[in-house]
Amino acid sequence: MFMGEFNHSIDAKGRIIIPSKFREDLGEQFVITLGLDGCLFVYPNDEWQIFVEKLKKLPGTKEARQLHRYFLARAAACEADKQGRILIPANLRESAGLEKDIVFVGVLNKIEIWSKERWDENNNYDDVDTIAENMAEYGISF
Repeated sequence: MFMGEFNHSIDAKGRIIIPSKFREDLGEQFVITLGLDGCLFVYPNDEWQIFVEKLKKLPGTKEARQLHRYFLARAAACEADKQGRILIPANLRESAGLEKDIVFVGVLNKIEIWSKERWDENNNYDDVDTIAENMAEYGISF
């Protein structure tokens, strides 16, 4: 399980260092793809396969096809070098607005990679009490 928040930066070649706390659970090979809310998702291979199987089970609707394309068209298999660095493809860096300062966020079965600016914009929990109250219908209570 991934959890925690780590601040890093991108080097001039577009490489980032995966936080050491995430490396072991991530494994040697993993997948990076577009995420939601302007971030990137990073999945260990086993979690990526589970996600893909869920996508396969979607009905043949236009919305399902759009989701398939959204997550799969830009997905990239990655492998960290000996220093724990990865090169994020330019199209994914651009889509997520990754330029210098970035934030890694562990979110259960995946990692999110955010530009620091987007993270700060989306990291607002003013309504978390209301959100928490609404989770009761899913069997989660605090």
